[in-house]
Amino acid sequence: MSDTDEPTELQVTFSPHLYLQRRGWVLDIMRREGITEVLDIGCGEGELLACLCNPAPWLAPPPQDVLPPATASDAGDDAAYTAVLEELHRTILHPRKISGLDICEDDLKCTVRITQPPPPPQDEETKSVWYRVPARWEDLEVNIWQGSLEHANPAFMDVECIVATEVIEHLPEPVLDRFAPVILGAYRPRFLLITTPSYTFNARFTAPDAPPSARQGYPDPTGRTDRVFRHHDHKFEWTVDEFRAWCIAVAEEWGYEVVEFGGVGTAVEQDEWGRDEQLGYASQVAAFRRREGEEWDARRVRRWMEVEMTRKSMARGAGETAGTHHLLAAYQHPAHELSGRPQPLDVVGELVVSKMVRFRETSVSLNEIWFESEIERACGGWLDWLVRAIQIHEGLALHQTPLGSSTFNEWVIQLAPALHHFIPPESHADAWGTPPDTDEVEDLGDPFDDDDTLWMEDDGGGLVKGAGSGTGDETAYSEWGAAEVSARRDVDWGEPDSDGWGKVVDPAAWGAPEGGRTWGEW
Repeated sequence: MSDTDEPTELQVTFSPHLYLQRRGWVLDIMRREGITEVLDIGCGEGELLACLCNPAPWLAPPPQDVLPPATASDAGDDAAYTAVLEELHRTILHPRKISGLDICEDDLKCTVRITQPPPPPQDEETKSVWYRVPARWEDLEVNIWQGSLEHANPAFMDVECIVATEVIEHLPEPVLDRFAPVILGAYRPRFLLITTPSYTFNARFTAPDAPPSARQGYPDPTGRTDRVFRHHDHKFEWTVDEFRAWCIAVAEEWGYEVVEFGGVGTAVEQDEWGRDEQLGYASQVAAFRRREGEEWDARRVRRWMEVEMTRKSMARGAGETAGTHHLLAAYQHPAHELSGRPQPLDVVGELVVSKMVRFRETSVSLNEIWFESEIERACGGWLDWLVRAIQIHEGLALHQTPLGSSTFNEWVIQLAPALHHFIPPESHADAWGTPPDTDEVEDLGDPFDDDDTLWMEDDGGGLVKGAGSGTGDETAYSEWGAAEVSARRDVDWGEPDSDGWGKVVDPAAWGAPEGGRTWGEW
């Protein structure tokens, strides 16, 4: 640096983005604790709520009296199959009710839009073969509210989990003073998850000997400190010690314990002064868990009533009126009509075998089979039902093994060797892989071409109608890729005797589909 250069901020980047790391921390705790009901305080544009609106790929485990027990011969495998299910359920969330609260009307317009149910699925004749809306196996209720968090909303009482990510630092002091009484005293959630910026980390943005002018940011708008904040709307940014002290104090007052202190977000760049460990994380996190028992419940209620009576008395003296929350949207995401209505286990097992034979596979991943709509519907949305069907079927087994280039092991269904003879041998036409059934494929040709006319090039380079139309003249195929072709055999893009790329000798060699369509018509 020359003498004339002004000191500047250091480059600090995060991977993944810091907001994604905060969201990941929240979702990890929700999974670990089996959270099904969430209130997002300060939900903003609804990114977290939109994530929670995504349907789980399968239902939570069924009651023990619903899933038939394994047979005596399969009982020895129970521990192994239980391990399969524990692993597959561990990372899946099953939210049943989610709510969002924010004071900004413009942000909430986005939240209302992205949390609404998707349009109903298309009928069988018009649906796309390349994408389908994932099946929803559990009902989901969504409510979006507008209002200030300083006002208590009876609809939020006893909610299971409240999330406040990067919220408290935006609160004016009078509203911050209401945060713990309303959230922990009035609503009394089982869990409260908070994140907030760490002022301790801010030193990472400049060199240790840099003057204050090197720090770009926003001076404390309250004038209480000489700190420079990260956002123009921040009313404070706490050090690690300040945040910890506040958390411990409010937890003690309202009958909670702080079960996790920590942070997310370390810089990708290594600090040349070796301060990374000392300065910690960009965002601080804390997880509060409610203390259970009648005595703790009574203590919270009593303390809330005291605080609320004092506030109401002061409000009357100042001529203030009680604030309210306004419900902007209430949605119901309905579950699939077959949810919880599985077919018999032997039917499901045979369906799996038929799928593997059709795919010409002796092994296939459990996930791949599950997302065949026939399979998940036959199981009523219960993955446990599929696993039990595999367990009791003599021709199927589950193994954990790496697939292809994957670095992670996957659960794979194996077809017993005794059933391999059902798989037809591959023909030359399968060189490009087995195509889907014709009833699953829609014609991707010209949408305005009603008669599916085959156009061909004449000797002069112009286009003429061919002898076949794709629905009439040519001989129908009896099996995939094996057929007699009339109009299409004489298409020649090269020399008559050439065996190069230009000459189409026999469409069957390219896996031509039923009806003799050329690749250009798909």
